[in-house]
Amino acid sequence: MNRICLCLPTNRACPATITAVHREAAYAADRFGADVQLLILDSSDARTRAEHARVAAALPRAAGVTVHHLDERSQRAFLRRAIARTGLPGPDRLLGLLLPPGVSYGSCTDRAFLLAAALGCHSVHRRDSDSTYQLLDGEPVHPVHHELPWLGRPAAEASAAVTRTDLDPAHAHRPVSMAGASFIGELSVDIGEIRHLDEGVYHDVVGLWAPADASPEQRCALVEESFTGAGTAPFTGDHSTLTLVDPMRVDMCNIAFHRDVYERIPLPPATDTIGSDYFLIHLVHDATLPGILHNRHIENFYTPERRTDAGFSAYQTRFVKFLLSMLHFHHVYDRMTAEGPRLLDDRQHVRADRIVAFLRDSTWLDPAENVWRLDRLDTGYRKLGGRYEEFAEHLAGRRERLLAEARRDIEDFALLVEAWPALVDAARRTGLGPGGR
Repeated sequence: MNRICLCLPTNRACPATITAVHREAAYAADRFGADVQLLILDSSDARTRAEHARVAAALPRAAGVTVHHLDERSQRAFLRRAIARTGLPGPDRLLGLLLPPGVSYGSCTDRAFLLAAALGCHSVHRRDSDSTYQLLDGEPVHPVHHELPWLGRPAAEASAAVTRTDLDPAHAHRPVSMAGASFIGELSVDIGEIRHLDEGVYHDVVGLWAPADASPEQRCALVEESFTGAGTAPFTGDHSTLTLVDPMRVDMCNIAFHRDVYERIPLPPATDTIGSDYFLIHLVHDATLPGILHNRHIENFYTPERRTDAGFSAYQTRFVKFLLSMLHFHHVYDRMTAEGPRLLDDRQHVRADRIVAFLRDSTWLDPAENVWRLDRLDTGYRKLGGRYEEFAEHLAGRRERLLAEARRDIEDFALLVEAWPALVDAARRTGLGPGGR
């Protein structure tokens, strides 16, 4: 039986999402005979966690579905046991990378990867708490429908089951390593207000995530498609493509990876940085590992917390840190693209040593490009006025710290990649402890 991990990380109230994801778990078990480990990683406050626990306990029992609701205390206990088992130096630093005090989209998914290894899962399927499923004729449209059947199997075997194949025959022997779709609804990054206030500032700010040497035409094209997902058109019927999946066509709220990917390379553990969980999507594409791109898009929405003053400042900081991270990641992506299938060993597994080398090389880059980004952000935010101008003042006092953090985040990632094989092996041999039913 294929054992999978359907994961919902959350730091906010989402009882309806828990119920909806459990329904997808039951669908996977019933439709495909999967053994589904539904993993709820809960970093919310005590009151919200208690409500989530009540909802999880009240979920109807479904054959083939086991529910694990783990708060940060339980997650930390598991990580401490696994890290100790590795015998690696700096256990407290590793624990801090995997369970930092700040928000880290990469770290929460890395914990899911390690817990999936502990549970003996073959794949991880991630959903987000600020999204929901589309409906067709009153029934939810579950992405696992396209994710589950082919992950880990040779791409050639999947070609007859998809709507379209757009894959070089030279890659057909490689395993399907990822399946995913995008989202409809709100922008994935909460910057729509900037576009409403000033289209020119929006273009300048969003364009900062392009490489510094991008042409005006390339920058403009990137701005037009950035953070828009699959638009707003609702689901009307299935379409799937076997391909090297374009990272711009999928989103981490709607993704599944085979263990041969995530058990070899983790996600960047950067804190307070949006987009820190997208690295594996680029890696799968650049290493010429096949994937399935489908159209069962998730519906994205914004939670009220983002509209508060504190939520606004926190989210804009995450956006700025994302833009600064691009100095390093564009360097790494360029080298991964040039390396192509040479990123894989003779077993079609990603060579972690090459990724570490690219990351460490990027830490020597001149930060002048990021100084330029901060200057452009300062100009743009001040032009918008109001709370954006106040945020610009906040940024001005943190410039040196932000520049240093961008480089340190990459150093931390390289360290975690080096430690990852030992961590995965230890996780497999470490009991999860109580929490399943």
